[in-house]
Amino acid sequence: MNSIFAQLVEVPSKQPLPLFDGHVPAGFPSPAADYVQKRIDLNERLVMHPAATFFVRASGESMHDVGILDGAILIVDAALKPTSGDIVVALVDGQYTVKRLIKTAQGFELHAANRYMAYPIIAPSSELQIFGVVTAHIVEHRR
Repeated sequence: MNSIFAQLVEVPSKQPLPLFDGHVPAGFPSPAADYVQKRIDLNERLVMHPAATFFVRASGESMHDVGILDGAILIVDAALKPTSGDIVVALVDGQYTVKRLIKTAQGFELHAANRYMAYPIIAPSSELQIFGVVTAHIVEHRR
């Protein structure tokens, strides 16, 4: 089994970055505000439990409809108790996967989120091992 935990990388120290006031429309362009409202630290904003949080890169397109694209960096919190509807990193039959956890009358299932592809629902016949809840993801547009 190839572990996603094979190479842990130290989280950088806090470095607040500027957060500009207002919103940037994704439609028709408008002039941007020219002042900084405050500073934001992404570690503070996205990492609730630093000792139990890890980052892992997603591969594939099964979670496309929730914005998790191939190569996205997932922020995963292992301290959170997964509940139905959460997106989780799980181990099923020796393979890691990221899917939406859904509770059914028979137990838990893992569902993909891609309306363009027919991914099967994963209904583990044995114990389902959840490594953590995906709390956010980062999609890099320039590498």
